[in-house]
Amino acid sequence: MSDRELYCDGCDDVVLFEAPPCVDGHGADCPELACTGCGAAVLIATFAFPAPRLHHRRRRVTRTPHRHAA
Repeated sequence: MSDRELYCDGCDDVVLFEAPPCVDGHGADCPELACTGCGAAVLIATFAFPAPRLHHRRRRVTRTPHRHAA
């Protein structure tokens, strides 16, 4: 079991949360945690965002004015 300290709304304090035995095969990285004080359950959700592809954007061409000799 893995454990970490998080804020619990039920206990109104920072308390120890632990991951119960995971039947989904996550092991220590299980997103389900339970408060050791009151038993409240939380789900830790992580999101992965792909990096934007900047080469698809059109580049603005800025032109500098030509200077002519007088």
